[in-house]
Amino acid sequence: MKFGIIRERKNPPDRRVVLSPEACQNVLSTYPKAQILVESSPIRVFSDQEYTDKGLNVVKDMATCEVLFGVKEVPVEALIPNKKYFFFSHTIKKQPYNRELLQAILEKNIELYDHEVITNQKGSRLVAFGRYAGIVGAYNGFRAHGLKYDLFQLPKAESLLDQQALIVELKKIELPSIKILLTGKGRVGNGAKEMLDAMGVKQVSPGEYLSDTFNEPVYCQIDVSHYTKRKDGTKGSKADFFQNPKLYESDFFRFAKVTDLYIAGHFYGDGAPYLYTREDAKQPDFNIKVVADISCDIDGPVASTIRPSTIAEPIYGYDPVSETETDFKNESAIAVMAVDNLPCELPRDASVGFGEAFSKHVIPSFFNNDKDGILDRARMTQNGKLTPRYAYLQDYVDGKE
Repeated sequence: MKFGIIRERKNPPDRRVVLSPEACQNVLSTYPKAQILVESSPIRVFSDQEYTDKGLNVVKDMATCEVLFGVKEVPVEALIPNKKYFFFSHTIKKQPYNRELLQAILEKNIELYDHEVITNQKGSRLVAFGRYAGIVGAYNGFRAHGLKYDLFQLPKAESLLDQQALIVELKKIELPSIKILLTGKGRVGNGAKEMLDAMGVKQVSPGEYLSDTFNEPVYCQIDVSHYTKRKDGTKGSKADFFQNPKLYESDFFRFAKVTDLYIAGHFYGDGAPYLYTREDAKQPDFNIKVVADISCDIDGPVASTIRPSTIAEPIYGYDPVSETETDFKNESAIAVMAVDNLPCELPRDASVGFGEAFSKHVIPSFFNNDKDGILDRARMTQNGKLTPRYAYLQDYVDGKE
């Protein structure tokens, strides 16, 4: 089996890669029948030389490879017909901007495997960059807080080498006695928690957070059981919430009254209640003034997130009264950090972590007849058609949705 690591061609450039040089070496030593070619790239976080140093062949042509690994969408003109491709296609939710990409994949008889749907038998994702989004998002949240109040200036995450370098910078700052709220206990939320713990910020319970005052910065990590409640007043549960989200309403405002910095790392599903609305943000006792929205659902559950921001310009202001964008330093403004590609700011660490998971969960499937069904579940197209699992995308491909 000959694998190829393709050059990322999407703009803005993404420096991440599916397999680091060390991960490639580990695959080759574990599977003697495997071959890996690396397409030369001037932007990849690992240089061509780093792959060469590990004994990998760096080439300019991927034509001889059977399976091609990338991170972001491959431009239509760069797709090689009759190949197997792995990348984030951003089509499973019928995203209109990638309709032509999926049409081209079918026309070129490409087998597409989307990283987002590489799951175990229970439907849990096996490979993801979420942890690194949480790590960078938390760092960027503190950076935004320092800039809004002219308290301190942290360097941009993209200028630092790795997670440890981010932690070193965070340990240099002195925070006032603020309350920090973190939503989510999945990969993203726990990635953010790593940073809070590494800084030495004290964690407190929801009860303490809501009722007590502190002479030091503190944080509280909550999930849906804390920020939602059943509309009928009966006791809910996480399992019930995920099965029946429309039976729930937000119970977030009690946290908004006492929070200074909010880090949004939750997963938001269809039918779930918004955490806070534009009307909520207008209330005089709405206290949040800095939001690091890692989840970045536009015009969604975090009302102040009215657009994504960029790595180049990561912070904007939201004026709750006019519901429009403003200077984030304005006293009445909520400073919003809503970069939607945060792992790109920590490409080396993110690539190493992703590659470890990919090597563990995906590569074996090529050599064990896909005994766990991982490839089968992630295969979106085959023989020029959508596979049965993804047949719901046919109207999207046909331009009817």
